[in-house]
Amino acid sequence: MVEVKTFRIEGLMLISVDRLPRWQKFTIEVRALNKDHALDLAFSLLGSRHKVKRANIKVVKVKEISPEEALDRRIKDLASLTRMVI
Repeated sequence: MVEVKTFRIEGLMLISVDRLPRWQKFTIEVRALNKDHALDLAFSLLGSRHKVKRANIKVVKVKEISPEEALDRRIKDLASLTRMVI
């Protein structure tokens, strides 16, 4: 069985490329199978939320954390699930 891990990704993203460009820090927490999947999910989330292209995102640090260390309540709740009924 594959175990899902929790990752904290920190970096910079370029906001307002055409008007007044500036680099803004971000920290995002995701649950993924491995580091590559976590990065891909973070790029997808930042692109959909802020319309930032992958080329305008610079990842500084990717760290695997325990679910208890997560700051996002949704991540903690997902990690605490033991079963799901559909």
